[in-house]
Order: sequence, then C-alpha cells, then structure tokens
Amino acid sequence: MTLGLPLSTLYAFLLVLARVSGLIALLPVPGIRDTVAPVRVVLAMTITFALFPVWPALPNELASMGQLCLWALMEAGFGLAAGLAVAFLTEAFQLAMQFLGLQVGYGYALTIDPTSQADAGVLQVVTLLITSLLFFSFGIDREILRVLAASFQKFPAGSWAPAAASLEGVIRLGGGMFSMGLRFAMPVIGLLLLIDVALALLGRMQQQLQLLSLAFPIKMLAGLSMLMILAPTLARLFQRASTQTMAALWQTLGR
Repeated sequence: MTLGLPLSTLYAFLLVLARVSGLIALLPVPGIRDTVAPVRVVLAMTITFALFPVWPALPNELASMGQLCLWALMEAGFGLAAGLAVAFLTEAFQLAMQFLGLQVGYGYALTIDPTSQADAGVLQVVTLLITSLLFFSFGIDREILRVLAASFQKFPAGSWAPAAASLEGVIRLGGGMFSMGLRFAMPVIGLLLLIDVALALLGRMQQQLQLLSLAFPIKMLAGLSMLMILAPTLARLFQRASTQTMAALWQTLGR
C-alpha cells in the first residue's frame, strides 16, 4: 500500500510557506532574526501548518517551473510587504533614539544590535527590546496571523500582484515613520537646546569654566530624565502606531 500526496496539496503548502517566509524575514523581533536558520525554518513551517484550514484549493495538475516560480515570487512579495509594514512600526522609535543618541552623547557608547549583529547605540538597543515586548503585549503577532489567514481568501495562491492602490497604506507608514520619530524626539531635543544656550551664556560670564566637561553629564542626565517622563507615552504611541499598521495591512486586502 502506497500513500500519495496530491500535487494540489503540495503546491498549496509551498506557496503558503513562501508567503509566511517573506513575512518572517522582515519581522522586527530580535528573537527571530538572530536565531540560526533551522529555527526560522521550523517556525515558518509551523505557522504554515497552523494555516492549513485556509490553504488555497489548487488544480491537481502538474505546473511548469516558470509558473511555480512566478507563484512563489508573488507569495513572497505579499509576505515581504506585510513584514515591511510591521518593520516600519519599530523603526520609527529606532529613528527617534538615533536622533537622541547623537544629541545626548550616548552615540559614543556602542553595543551590539541583536537584529543585525552590528554596532548600535545603547538607546537604540534598549528601545528595540522594549518595542519587541510591546509587540507581543499588544497581540500584534495574533493580528498578523489573522491578516495572513484572511489574505488567502482575498488573494488565492499566485493571484496577488503589487498595486499602488493596495500598497498605499504601507507606503504612508514609511513616510509616517520619520514624522513619528521626530515628534517623539523633539521634546528632548528642545530641552537639550535650552541647556546648550544656558551653558553658552554661563561660559560668557565665567570663561574659566570647563564647559565640555560639564556639558556631557548635564545633557546625559537631562536626556535620561526626559526619557523617564516620556516612557508611558512610548507605550501609547506604539499602540496607536500598531493600530495604524494593522489598518494598512487590512487595506491591502480591501477591508
């Protein structure tokens, strides 16, 4: 007795796996990006099997290699677009911390970024870990799985194609990333500007003062104090931004 696997089921598995893999490739979660390749493969396959009830119904016919490659590219493209939208969510706060790191003085203290294994500022790494915790706390991972499940009903395997109308929300998220980062960083930058003006006036009155040795600790302390005050605002901004991100993803499905 031999057990056979229909070609339609095999094609559906491969195409769903391509869509899920494209999403996982850009997810801004340190625990996913810095793991070894077999772990990411197992995670992608686990999510693919979990989406079995929404696997597309494909004809049980032998497809050409060119058609299979075209289907796989379309599926991976949708996953990459969804992953890019979620990546914009955390990159906005990373951009804000990069601005602040240079102004406060933490740009001189570098550490290892857990996502890229490259040198990064201390504030950027701490913010990345905080936003990763908020990512799971607000249930964004569950919303992404719902979007994936609904995407197979709107766009069956191989039918999705990039269009400006469907990707308009994702494109706007890219532009909003810079504005949100600046809005979050501007209160601290404004305070640091006032400190620079005060130190400049103090230097005019007391020219014997070593302003360079005074500016670093004062600006670091002021920056940390402002970040402590703005810490509750970070969670609210992240929640608001995550709502906009999910709305943009649902917009790609025409909802």
